[in-house]
Amino acid sequence: MNIRLKLQPGEDYLQITKESPITLEDLAKEYADRLPYTVLIARVNGKDEELTLSLTKDATVEFLDMRTNSANLAYQHSLSLIYLKAIRDVLGDMSVEIENSLNKGLYTQIKTREPITERQVRAVEGRMRELVDADIPIIREVLPREEAIKIWEKYNYPEKSKLLEKYKEIKEAKFYNIENYRNFFYGLMVPSTGYVKYFELRKYRRGVLLRFPYANKPDVIPPFVDDRKLYTAFGEAKKWQRLLDVAYLEDLNEKIRDGKSKDLILLSEALHEKKIAEIADKITKGKKRIVLIAGPSSSGKTTFARRLCIQLRVNGLEPLYMGTDDYFVERTDTPLGEDGLPNYEDLDALDIRLFNDNMNGLLEGKEVDLPEFDFMTGSKIFGKRLTSIRKNQPIVIEGIHALNGQLTEYIEAHEKFKIYISPFTQLNIDVHNRVPTTDARMLRRMVRDYKYRGHSAASTIAQWPKVRAGEDKNIFPYNGEADVLFNSALVYELSVLKKYAMPLLEEVPQDDPAYSEAVRMMKFIQFFHVIEDERDIPNNSIMREFIGGSIFVE
Repeated sequence: MNIRLKLQPGEDYLQITKESPITLEDLAKEYADRLPYTVLIARVNGKDEELTLSLTKDATVEFLDMRTNSANLAYQHSLSLIYLKAIRDVLGDMSVEIENSLNKGLYTQIKTREPITERQVRAVEGRMRELVDADIPIIREVLPREEAIKIWEKYNYPEKSKLLEKYKEIKEAKFYNIENYRNFFYGLMVPSTGYVKYFELRKYRRGVLLRFPYANKPDVIPPFVDDRKLYTAFGEAKKWQRLLDVAYLEDLNEKIRDGKSKDLILLSEALHEKKIAEIADKITKGKKRIVLIAGPSSSGKTTFARRLCIQLRVNGLEPLYMGTDDYFVERTDTPLGEDGLPNYEDLDALDIRLFNDNMNGLLEGKEVDLPEFDFMTGSKIFGKRLTSIRKNQPIVIEGIHALNGQLTEYIEAHEKFKIYISPFTQLNIDVHNRVPTTDARMLRRMVRDYKYRGHSAASTIAQWPKVRAGEDKNIFPYNGEADVLFNSALVYELSVLKKYAMPLLEEVPQDDPAYSEAVRMMKFIQFFHVIEDERDIPNNSIMREFIGGSIFVE
């Protein structure tokens, strides 16, 4: 049996031969001294597999540690399973919800009669460490669909049993077992509890944070940063879901089956409009002149900014809308990235002094010669946009560095109002299986990239790690600087995006490096019912920025 083996990303393949079948776990152990971090899963012939898989014929294998997205998710799933098992061992059969990402971890709620105590949290964490130290096998069980439904009805998880009951094409359900504690996750697991060495439990507000390492530092728990505004945003999203009567995926599917998608869309959009109006009122009341908007890729920044401008006009203001792309330094002065190519996402790629001088000039009532950047020549052009504004006229500015204080360091603080926008996805598949916000954003970007730029799903997936790295550096560290957070998620959006994204994902060939990620995405969006009729989605909706038909985006 011939095996082409890659030990870690960026390395060449090794050519090895095995005379008899071997598990991926045993193969990884043979090369442990050459691996920088613990291997969690492996990519076999383009498909991600658990380490319990036995190789029986020629294969191409790539070991994956926590630095890759799929292995990172496997770590999170395994950690969550251990967490749920420890809660049962310490507190009994408590209902537990794994809700969303927060504070560099997962925010969870344990439904005890009295508020969870610090002592109980420490006891659960202690039990988790006992389970990890014991290195107990995580056993994969595949059960018939009917048996799985009965298990969830017995354990009182109606949202899990309803989902399986409605999807009759699913013939089997995959469970994972630690010492007779069963649960299922829509993803891969590590072979045993001993693989999950790095974690931290922290009592936080009404719940518990389950924290783990960053992907780029797999053996270090990151410092705790209290994302209070993000917590509030997720709390607001939960209130919206109660108004919409949608808690989990099957609730959404049921409304679509019952022909109630129109009401769902209109109410979702009304909630967005109300929130935007509230933000406009804050800006108006505070007499803010510089409104700064930032957020990660595919947050809907352009549509949000335009709608905010309309609401400011309702308040009697005449906002000037602009971006920061016209303030790039000359192309010859653009900083280079690690790959040696121009890095246009770096703050140093912008002419900060000119930007501040222009903004202060406008605030002072002067006529300012705003530049226009010519991307063909790589230079700024002047003389085409001579602009002035009235005394109470705000400037609405969108840009990836908008919340970074260095961008506006020469502008008085009292003039500024900062807005962070992102889709804080709160709709989860069930109480233990969440839909990561980054997945929702990637689906948005995938659909938009294909529609407006002619890019394939494979291209979007391939670029995503670089996009995320730029966000980690330039956007996420500054979301705490925002005066307000706007949640651009729409509870119905994945049911709309699915019909656009699924064909694109299906086109990714098996020999493409993006194949495994495409398969993972297809596995979770398969459960969403499609909203076929889009006529009820207004043309100023953030969703229109991605699927087309927007009055703001060409």
